[in-house]
Amino acid sequence: MSIRAWALAALMIAAPARAADPATDLAAVIDKHLAADWAARGVVPAAPADDAEFCRRVYLDVIGRTPRVAETLDFLDDKAPDKRTKLVDRLLGTAPHAAHFAAVTRAAWLPQSVAGANFAGFGFQLETWLRKQYRDNVPADRTVRALLEVPYQVQVTGQVGNTFRFVQPVGNDPDHRTIVGFYQANEAKAENAAAAVSRLFVGVKLECAQCHDHPFAPYTKEQFWEFAAFFADLNRVPTADAPPGPQGTRNRIQLPNSSQVVVARFFDGTSPEWNEVTSPRQELAAWLTSRQNPYFARNLANRMWAHFFGVGITDPVDEPGDANPPSHPELLDALGKAFAAGGFDNRLLVRAITRTKAYQLSSRMSHPTQADARRFARMSVRGLTPAQLFDSLVSATGYRESAQQRANTFAGFVQPGNPRSLFLNRFTSTDRPTEAGTTILQALMLMNGQFLDAQTAPDTAELLGAVADIPGWDTKRRVETLFLAALARRPTADELERFSSHVERGDRRKGLGDVFWVLLNSPEFLFNH
Repeated sequence: MSIRAWALAALMIAAPARAADPATDLAAVIDKHLAADWAARGVVPAAPADDAEFCRRVYLDVIGRTPRVAETLDFLDDKAPDKRTKLVDRLLGTAPHAAHFAAVTRAAWLPQSVAGANFAGFGFQLETWLRKQYRDNVPADRTVRALLEVPYQVQVTGQVGNTFRFVQPVGNDPDHRTIVGFYQANEAKAENAAAAVSRLFVGVKLECAQCHDHPFAPYTKEQFWEFAAFFADLNRVPTADAPPGPQGTRNRIQLPNSSQVVVARFFDGTSPEWNEVTSPRQELAAWLTSRQNPYFARNLANRMWAHFFGVGITDPVDEPGDANPPSHPELLDALGKAFAAGGFDNRLLVRAITRTKAYQLSSRMSHPTQADARRFARMSVRGLTPAQLFDSLVSATGYRESAQQRANTFAGFVQPGNPRSLFLNRFTSTDRPTEAGTTILQALMLMNGQFLDAQTAPDTAELLGAVADIPGWDTKRRVETLFLAALARRPTADELERFSSHVERGDRRKGLGDVFWVLLNSPEFLFNH
């Protein structure tokens, strides 16, 4: 063998095979589906997002706030070709990621806890548990099974016509005490729990068939109550004699204003193989989270997609059906299968989606074919949630928020003197950010509120005061730092010239405060793009 041939053979033997990377492989599948759709429809995708646009977007989506100045500079100045992938990986391992995803999940699972004081405490408890689930990267199927299988007992107090149903955990597991809040917030009613579970984990608004057959989907009133019967331990059948069978009354429920009793059945028409040991909720959990159940994986994958793109492949996410087909059915199937095959790993979906060319497109429209958000040919512009907006203000201004101020700030319990509490209670809504956007009222509160006034006054603002007083900096460097703080990017040459001129025309400290105020009230700050 010649020396050249020997060297080539040695290189081929020594070269390691590319390690399997499910996230990168799934990202390629996603991009392939979208590229085929664009080609078939003549859609011209937007240009790729630059590093600053991507960095700000990822921080908002993954940890719920904009990056700080040092974080932005670290990323922009990094020359590594894989720095975007590494940034997402790093953010996924942080406590703010777990907190942000727990808050988003709590709002979806218990929307009533976001808008109303009556259920806020239950939502806060559930969010605490969810934070641990995301911190430890517990697979989604295990999280849902824990929710569905939590042992509890129901106590009924009061008189006929005026009763209160109280859900208590069984055993001493502290997690159980927080999880049962889900059932209490659903008023300890089987029909409410069934409606929530079908919407959240199957993607079907089955409650539309609670009183009559579903008008737009093939679900009947009887099917709804058969599904509700899996939660019959919330609404016991009032019968003295247990019917034959291993479950007795545990798997059956009586329809309201009727003597009809139905037995628990999955809404695909199948029934569990009942036994004396497994409870109806355990049977439901096993069926629902099975890797062979396409509804669960597709629905959760679609919800994750909607979180990052602002629009679901099926949108609204909990209203699939003939009247609302998915925009990319094959892509949704591929996402669901990959999610299930990957062990329902939430971080797999996060990594895959953020690595796609589609997610890394600019939000700037450059062609008329990019107008339809459901083609995903450019990034949608999304209004920030109230929590994202306040957390981004804290990040941008350097406001020192105590742990006590940050804790226990939920709807219905206003804490005077606590800016976070005042802000979140003023603007908390169950609407999706993409629909609610940033209201005029929010913008007016920002522009006229005491909190922002204090954070744009050099004498009281942490970051602004430091930028104004640091020795040795010229005006342009001070202005550039304010842009990095507020917008996570450097100013254009024109912006730098105009804002620097304004600062130098009068009192420098006041001028810098004016610049910061304008940037923090700009649409660029108020939206995720």
